[in-house]
Amino acid sequence: MARPGFVTTHTCRLPPLRKRTCDNPSPCTFRQCLKEEQHLRPASMPAIPNPFPELCSPAGSPVLGSIQTSDNYIVKVWSEDGAGKVVEIPADMTARDVCQLLVYKSHCLDDNAWTLVEHHPVLGLERCLEDHELVVQVQASMGSDSKFLFRKNYAKYEFFRNPLNFFPEQMVAWCQDTDGSIPQSQLLQNFLNSSSCPEIQGYLHLKEPGRKSWKKLYMFLRRSGLYFSTKGTSKEPRHLQLLSDLEDSNIFTIITGRKLHNAPTDYQFCIKPSKVTSDCKELKMLCAEDEQSRTCWMTAFRLLKYGIVLYQSYNVPQQRKSNLPPFTAPVRSVSENSLVAMDFSGRTGRVIDNPVEAQSAAVEEGQTWRKRSQRMNVLGSPSPLHPSSLSTVIHRTQVWFHGRIMREEAHKMIIQQGQVDGLFLLRDSQSNPKAFVLTLCHHQKIKHFQILPCEEDGQVFFSLDDGATKFTDLIHLVEFYQLNRGVLPCKLKHPCTAVAL
Repeated sequence: MARPGFVTTHTCRLPPLRKRTCDNPSPCTFRQCLKEEQHLRPASMPAIPNPFPELCSPAGSPVLGSIQTSDNYIVKVWSEDGAGKVVEIPADMTARDVCQLLVYKSHCLDDNAWTLVEHHPVLGLERCLEDHELVVQVQASMGSDSKFLFRKNYAKYEFFRNPLNFFPEQMVAWCQDTDGSIPQSQLLQNFLNSSSCPEIQGYLHLKEPGRKSWKKLYMFLRRSGLYFSTKGTSKEPRHLQLLSDLEDSNIFTIITGRKLHNAPTDYQFCIKPSKVTSDCKELKMLCAEDEQSRTCWMTAFRLLKYGIVLYQSYNVPQQRKSNLPPFTAPVRSVSENSLVAMDFSGRTGRVIDNPVEAQSAAVEEGQTWRKRSQRMNVLGSPSPLHPSSLSTVIHRTQVWFHGRIMREEAHKMIIQQGQVDGLFLLRDSQSNPKAFVLTLCHHQKIKHFQILPCEEDGQVFFSLDDGATKFTDLIHLVEFYQLNRGVLPCKLKHPCTAVAL
């Protein structure tokens, strides 16, 4: 019998404790342990406040509880160099959101030109996703061999800025009825207004199913779908036959070249039903006469299918810019935002708050470092690079320089990134090992300009106009033609960029 004031251990029957032997539990094991502990906890026991509420997410509760597992999806995105990045996204994440996430992770400049590309290598098709499209839904309709690419597309919303360049008067039916005197705003309003009935018309080549032959037909693109006339250019209802609707289809660019399909021209595109993943028989292969007409058909397809949603997506970055306070620097990458301009001309350094003064200080610093390197070499400094050799390699760090790529590869990159005026890149010349080539897009045509070296007083310069305007390096040359057209058909505006994820 136990003595008073003492309690023996055998009189208290407690459930045995289970010892956890896992030193590094997995997330699944951790969740299971939490659930078991919550099940054993009495209902009357109050919730334990979290001692570290600042570690919770903004939407999370400051009270410790069960871990909520959201229904996220794994998406892999590829860059132009073949590298891939895996991201975990929710089901309601749009293509614009994924692009901004990749821009953040890759430390790119967010200029609202980045886009996700739906790429089908077996079918030889690709298209740029609209900013509002849900990536998870698009991925569910893709085959196992298909993938997402991350690249720039400067022409994504260019038709809102210059609609007359995208819609020739002879292809817009209602422009012909009004003698072509249509202002830009009214032209776009006609496409965006769901009550209006715009119509694109013209000849297209249609590939006959199961054959390599093409048939030239007069076609009409309306909100209800794409039609072709069975009798010349007649648009009477009895002569029109529906080729494809817009609701359950998407428009793609054909990237395999004209030889594979024996196409009559190089300007191919395709209408693919959303449910089709690998069956070529249900694809509507089309071919236009030139790049302008192909761009018109594809742009009108997007506008008639999505309407005002495209305009809203276009306005999102515009509204973001208008809401910025005055003297706000443009949106830059995380690494650039961590830097500030400093002035060390006085006894103590100071931060330059005025962006105009900061920009002028950056330009001045960029000019003086070349003079400093030249002066150091003259004085016998053990600098590893001579000024002449430095000017021939410094451009290789720039996003617009692409090294020893072929002329065809330069064409392909310009086409992929939008063919807008001022889209450019620089590359090594294939014919002259000491020269370079500027590839520039103007009026949807790609032109090439040779940059030749010239020597004066023992120093090497570069020139586009046979020595009339000389530059110490290619960076100076690009900066000059970004501000001045000179001998070029337009200024350099958009660098053709390939980012590494």
